[in-house]
Amino acid sequence: MERTKGRRLVDMMDEAVIERGEELLKTRIPTILTNDPSLTAWGYTVIDAFGKIYTSGCIKTAPEQKKRRIRKSDDTQRRASEIIRKLLSLIRQYNVQFILSESPHGSQNASAAVMIGLVVGITQTMAECLDIPIEYYSEGDAKKCALGKLSAAKNEMIDAMTAIFGDRWVTGTKYIDEAVADSLGVFHVASEESVIFKMMKR
Repeated sequence: MERTKGRRLVDMMDEAVIERGEELLKTRIPTILTNDPSLTAWGYTVIDAFGKIYTSGCIKTAPEQKKRRIRKSDDTQRRASEIIRKLLSLIRQYNVQFILSESPHGSQNASAAVMIGLVVGITQTMAECLDIPIEYYSEGDAKKCALGKLSAAKNEMIDAMTAIFGDRWVTGTKYIDEAVADSLGVFHVASEESVIFKMMKR
């Protein structure tokens, strides 16, 4: 019985995403914000449904509690605020109507678990508060879709995304290109699997 209720809840959530997707498609081709979330180096790309890239980059933050003479928890909140302000700026500037994100994973300690919860909270809260549909895809899904395997080196993803989207987004700075490539990988798998993308291609 509980499993049935759980399945129905998932179905209702899927229906809500589809309904919101249909509404945005009535207006125009939506602008999409696709993310490789991380508190340290948050990769993003603003792109349309047909793969036209408007902007991309990496929001880099670093711990500064000792330098600022503040508590670690306060410094973490400062870093989260920097990320949120940048993402909100992108959403407003490009009228983002659909959000994609890699699902954070791999918490090997308590600190990493906190960071994972934080970045999921950032993306999900923005989507809910701004009433923007959001979908998540795993790193493995993105790599398998792009390269046919679940595990791949960072440079392989950069090469794969360059082959698909061209190289105008490539900066030559390793950490930026790795983060942006992963955000594009999320877009690529969503373009193959997302219900909303299927509606776009009708």
